[in-house]
Amino acid sequence: MKNLFITLIILGSLASSGCKKDFLDRAPLDSYTNTVLWKSSNDVLAALNGCYSKWGGGNNGYYGVFADNNSDNTFDQFPWENWLALSAGIATPTNPGYTKWQSTYTCIQTCNWFLDNVGAANMDATLKARTIGEARFLRAYEYFMLSQLYGAVPLVEHNLTTDEANKVTQASKADVVKFVLNELTAIAPNLPVSYSGSDLGRITQGAAIALKARIELFNQMYPECIADCQKLMTAPFTYSIYPSYVNLFRQPFADNQEVILDVQFKPSDNNFGWARNMTINSLGGYNSIAPTQSLVDAYETTNGKTIDDPASGYNPAQPYQNRDPRLSATVFYPGAQYSSKLPYGFYYDPISSNPKTLDHWGDNNCSPSAYGLRKYTPFIADFPNLDQVGMNVILIRYAEIKLMDAEAKIESNKIDASVYDDINAIRKRAGVNMPAVDQSKYNDQASLRTLLRRERRVELAVEGLRWFDIQRWQIGQQVMNGQVTGSLLGTVNQATGAVTLTPGTTIKVGAARVFDPAKNYLWPIPQTEIDLNKSLKQNPGY
Repeated sequence: MKNLFITLIILGSLASSGCKKDFLDRAPLDSYTNTVLWKSSNDVLAALNGCYSKWGGGNNGYYGVFADNNSDNTFDQFPWENWLALSAGIATPTNPGYTKWQSTYTCIQTCNWFLDNVGAANMDATLKARTIGEARFLRAYEYFMLSQLYGAVPLVEHNLTTDEANKVTQASKADVVKFVLNELTAIAPNLPVSYSGSDLGRITQGAAIALKARIELFNQMYPECIADCQKLMTAPFTYSIYPSYVNLFRQPFADNQEVILDVQFKPSDNNFGWARNMTINSLGGYNSIAPTQSLVDAYETTNGKTIDDPASGYNPAQPYQNRDPRLSATVFYPGAQYSSKLPYGFYYDPISSNPKTLDHWGDNNCSPSAYGLRKYTPFIADFPNLDQVGMNVILIRYAEIKLMDAEAKIESNKIDASVYDDINAIRKRAGVNMPAVDQSKYNDQASLRTLLRRERRVELAVEGLRWFDIQRWQIGQQVMNGQVTGSLLGTVNQATGAVTLTPGTTIKVGAARVFDPAKNYLWPIPQTEIDLNKSLKQNPGY
């Protein structure tokens, strides 16, 4: 859907067609929103594109990549990018850190405007129903995000004046969840199974069912989640695990069979340098997403055992050898080879001090943990211009459906062969080829829960879901407290990539984090919003 993200301002061009009248006889440009706009299907699609621009460009794409900075997976060293206050547990209403409140309600208001007016359009009934379904999905997605991040939020279904908006009260999270699930159920039949051509990226029936399954899982509605996951695994849907974990996230392989929902951008839209923010300094990047030692340690060894298992073969002196291939696909670690081909052939070295490299940990624009993010930008040549990348951001993919199906069955204690099949389908992906789950070890609810949670973490790392998992599993005190750490120091041989690590030299990343379970599972509502609307009640503890 590369042509979707246009602004409503183009509708002004409608005024120029067939105009022989005096200039002063023309309808004013601001009247196109309602008195002139809703005349044809082209008008409706242009208005709907405005909803998409607020939804994707509004920051869902950005959140999908950068949100792990508010988790134990990654760390953002730059205060002005607004993740530090949240991840450190020191966000306040006046210093809320990164917030989705204003941009999300801007999208909701745009969708409400569309839905309040689209009925007037003279167009094909099936197409009209589809566009209404798309707008209702975008609004539902935003309410899902708001309820997850803030809990009780205003639930508004119609366009409001500024004065009305500044008087609305909050609905409970349960009521918001109920509304979203009802919306997704209602619209799914009116959405197509797939699109082609320039419509790729629009909301599909599968996206509505997949989001519904996610929300059901997050709210312990396990039978409903299983039923929706099973729908997506059978006809008419044709989703499957994409053969290459590395290429799954690369722009040249966008719109592949694993993608269920994504935010799509043209280079002129996504032009503030996501690729530059994500990648390492020597490739022109800023290291805004620094993986932590905790994430690195979560990956199993190639024999399917965790690194604390004496039978794993894990060697602390060579910690990156014989590990789950998803580690090297996700993280730049010391000694990782960028490419065997010039001009980018080198071994990543953030730890040697004599001499220092361009990637030396803690230096300007270098990773504070010595780990860089490789996912999304494994080949910098994919992006001729790092400041205008046009990169799609996957929000829901088929691997998550498999993991949701398995988790819902585990939590229901209805464990059968399909649970192992779900997890193995992901572990056995070509290019990953991890061993099948050891059923002699993982054979009950408790052990499978541990496995499933680890599998979600490594499979979905840096895809915007880790915080929601911490929140719903209530593990913040365990994983978001204390000192964040990175690699050991040492040296990297630039001729061979051989790594020599020095025991006892663990990098400390930032100040120690503090997590208060009485408040930190929700974000603070920005004080600026409460100042505007005295009816809003702040979340507990803030």
